Amino acid sequence: MPPSPVDDTTIDLDGLASDAIDRLDQGVIGLDAAGTVVAFSEGASVLSGLAREAVIGRDYFRDVMPGANVPSFRGRFLAGARRGTLNESFDYVFGRVPQPLRARVHMRHGTMAGGPPVTWLTIDPLESLGANLSREAVLAAIGRRVRAEPVDASLCEREPIHIPGSIQPNAVMLAADAGTLMVLAYSANVDEILDPLDPPLAGRPLAEILPSAFVQTIRSRLASGTLEDGRSVRTRLTFPGRDATYYAVAHAHAGRLIVECEQEPDSTEDFATASQVDTELAVGHLREAATLAEAARIAALETRALTGFEAVLVYRFDPDWNGEAVAEDKARDWSRSLLGLRFPASDIPAQARALYTKAKSRFVIDRDSVPVGLVAASGAGNGPIDLTFAQHRTLSPIHLEYQRNLGVNGSMSISIMVEGQLWGLMIGHHRRPHYVTPETRSAATVLTDAFAMRVEEIEARRLWAERQAHLDVEGHLVRRLTRSDDFVAALTTGGTTLLDLFSATGAGIVSGERVTLIGRAPPAGLVTAIADWLRTQVPVAEYAYSSSSFASEYPDAAPHREIASGLLAAFVDQSRENLLLWFRPEVPSTVTWGGDPRKPVLAGSGPVAVLPRRSFERWVEERTGFAAPWAEWQIQLAGSLAEAVEGVVLRQRRKIDELTSLLAEKERLLEQKDLLTREIDHRVKNSLQIVSAFLQMQRRQISDGEARQAFADTSARVMSVARVHDSLYQAERVDEVDLGHTIENLCNDLAGLAGEGHAVDLTAEPGLMVPYRKAVALSLIATELVTNAFKYAANATGGGRVEVSVSSAGPGEVQLRVCDDGAGLPADWADAKARGKGSGLGMKLIRAMLDQINARLDVANNPGACFTITA
Repeated sequence: MPPSPVDDTTIDLDGLASDAIDRLDQGVIGLDAAGTVVAFSEGASVLSGLAREAVIGRDYFRDVMPGANVPSFRGRFLAGARRGTLNESFDYVFGRVPQPLRARVHMRHGTMAGGPPVTWLTIDPLESLGANLSREAVLAAIGRRVRAEPVDASLCEREPIHIPGSIQPNAVMLAADAGTLMVLAYSANVDEILDPLDPPLAGRPLAEILPSAFVQTIRSRLASGTLEDGRSVRTRLTFPGRDATYYAVAHAHAGRLIVECEQEPDSTEDFATASQVDTELAVGHLREAATLAEAARIAALETRALTGFEAVLVYRFDPDWNGEAVAEDKARDWSRSLLGLRFPASDIPAQARALYTKAKSRFVIDRDSVPVGLVAASGAGNGPIDLTFAQHRTLSPIHLEYQRNLGVNGSMSISIMVEGQLWGLMIGHHRRPHYVTPETRSAATVLTDAFAMRVEEIEARRLWAERQAHLDVEGHLVRRLTRSDDFVAALTTGGTTLLDLFSATGAGIVSGERVTLIGRAPPAGLVTAIADWLRTQVPVAEYAYSSSSFASEYPDAAPHREIASGLLAAFVDQSRENLLLWFRPEVPSTVTWGGDPRKPVLAGSGPVAVLPRRSFERWVEERTGFAAPWAEWQIQLAGSLAEAVEGVVLRQRRKIDELTSLLAEKERLLEQKDLLTREIDHRVKNSLQIVSAFLQMQRRQISDGEARQAFADTSARVMSVARVHDSLYQAERVDEVDLGHTIENLCNDLAGLAGEGHAVDLTAEPGLMVPYRKAVALSLIATELVTNAFKYAANATGGGRVEVSVSSAGPGEVQLRVCDDGAGLPADWADAKARGKGSGLGMKLIRAMLDQINARLDVANNPGACFTITA
């Protein structure tokens, strides 16, 4: 009900002595200007279950009835103090009394008999609500438990926590159809913002209840699809006949529009509120953190400073959804520390984690408050209202009882989302009810998001550095593979070996019946048996196996768990004849749990299927047989190395073995020698094309223009050598190359690399055969000259045409001519050349090739630049 003045029949407490007040049927409480209890009648003792001696001299809102430390109760007290006048009444539900009580509270200024000023609170019982039925069901189940009977833990995971059918009492809720905006349901305390209506509230248009501007904003957001998936619209509202301002939040979900209205403090000074400056400073401190541990510590400290909770935890999930308190900031008199404790996954079941992933924040003012039920429109035919994204959704009674067992009343949990996944929670705990203003709740959410981003940055930087170091090692190994006929020796000898990967202390290679081990590894016979076991355990479609508790999966390895508790293995080929292995040692450790994680989920009774655990005492588990876990990127890197072994060495080795066998059979036949030579040329050509392709791929990933051009030039040079080998492969003789055919293919490649608008006009004398050495030199020279023509002689539109001719120049000599259609060389080109200019890598390469084959270079403008090489 809205606040209303006290009627004329109200008893004048100012003139009554304390014994007369004690005889009243009402509960009477007197507060001084600071909210300290100075009078407490017998009636107040009966209603609250508190003795007068226990409350006199104590802060009513902090110590006696902390659940009343909210804008709708203490806020009125403070507002009246500012105005200098207070005389109003309102309905309030007390949850922390012998049993929940709905009462009419009268609040007015007065004086004690012949004494100082006082604020009188009179409490008239209206309705004994009995107990909170959902919570009482949990308590009753605990009381009826005779013995601990384990049950299926998945029962807890099936609790429908997203449709509790009620909200916390500090807000009022309206639920409407998202299409028609007709009211379908509302919270039972709706009369706090609206007078009783006829016709009933349910079934009426939302526009008749809320301000038209707010409803229009809702319509626009619904039409644009920007009011779902956790997105909301927020505003401040006032309602006719109400002095208070309400903070309204609307969102759409599952076909329903949900509007939550929460009374705001009358003044920002009444309840601590985080400012934008506070938030910015906290985020700034977070940015200074260099490590994950430091960032978590700062996040806990700054969040507690913003929200005022007595304890704040940064709670992180592991891959199995067990949790650990990795940082904590708490009040000095907070006796229980959870820092470093682990909690089993059953403490936060799967459906709760799914809800945390969708809805970011949950704040509970008073664990023992009486939930406000939702009233549905009669005959609407709609099912339960899905409150997944509702800010004031009541929490599971089992979860609230869990908090009771933990000694926590007011609470907060904000999801820490890293790369779209639930990384952990920012958790706030308070021993008494604790109200946090909407602005502060938003600030805490922003700070938690900033922490999540810092986690991403720190982890990404660490992961990048670690992966880069391993990639360097792998690159070194692959380069050695390409120069070796024995891949086992290439990977297990020298300054860099398999042991330099993945922080392994032992490694090995199984190749057929041959076992090669380095570092601390199990005996060769056991490694052979492990390889046989892996061939049966790893599915055919998979290539890798990893375990950080290998001894438990393969018991025969248990005697060697000190050196082989962790195993990473990768098959090299489909035949699974060859296998790479890495071993990690056991890392004995102690894990401190908040309670024994082995205790089963216990059965409840009646409507309660399971019970929350009650013990959070430190429970230490000694763990053996475990190694440091393998990261996913390490498994992938092991696979890529196995592919390199197969692609670069084994396939080549098998082919060479085949060719060697043929040569042994026909070693006196020159044709077989030619076949082998051509096959090698083919292989070299393919390898060079692969290298060229890799250079082109790398070029596309580089933003620096000069670097990109350098990669392009290098790719072209590699391509030119590949074309010579291609010609050797196709030629009838293995010591001579058709120069015209080679240059033609090369020019086509270069025009294609240069892009649209570039072309080469080629004139080549057919059948012009030259030695391999001269063909390589002329191909590289042609590559440099054509590439330079495309770069420096292009027309205004970016294209260009180059003329290339290959012809005989007399006995034993050939002539290569490259001319472009550009502006030609500058007049002082020859002088500049003499002064040392034009000495880039391309010109150095041309000069080196000319010297190598004793060739002559002539340059002229015709009108574009024209280069003639005679060799």
